[in-house]
This record gives sequence, structure tokens and C-alpha cells, in this order.
Amino acid sequence: MDQIQQFLPFILIFVVMYFFMIRPQMQKAKKEKKFTEDLKKGDRVITKSGLHGKVFDFSEKNNAVIIETGSGKLTYDKSAISLEMSQKLNQPAEKK
Repeated sequence: MDQIQQFLPFILIFVVMYFFMIRPQMQKAKKEKKFTEDLKKGDRVITKSGLHGKVFDFSEKNNAVIIETGSGKLTYDKSAISLEMSQKLNQPAEKK
């Protein structure tokens, strides 16, 4: 019984870390994966580096997406597309 009480604080710390740090990260990764899988031609996107453009085509061989910008077409890895910024870009403007 004493051994369980001795390790109880460590177990509680792990449980708290799981629910506040590990689990949200896993859910975010799952959302990002679904987002990149659901991309289609014509979607407006923003890369993590801030490049705005429209999805022109896909390169399945390289797991990449070809983005059309004002200056031409660029190839980016699918993981370079930002979920948060792209969703904000595609939301309708709020009425004030």
C-alpha cells in the first residue's frame, strides 16, 4: 500500500500531462492529416511560410501539391500547407 501511495503523484502527473499535452497534439495531427487528404483543385491555401495561392494540381509521386500564385506555379510538400491559416482564409468575412 505504501508503494502505491509513493508512486501516486507520478501517476497523476502523467495522467494530467496526457490530457493537457499529448492528447490535444494527437488530435491536431489527425485534423491536419485529414485536411491535407481532403485538399482539392481550386482550394485557396496558405503555406506555413505565408505564401498565398490556389491548389492547381497534385504530385502524388512526391506527396506534394502544386500551388498557383500571382507569380507562377510552385510545388510544395503537403505538410507545408497551414491548416489554421487556410481555414481562416476560406471563412466568410464576419459582419460588423
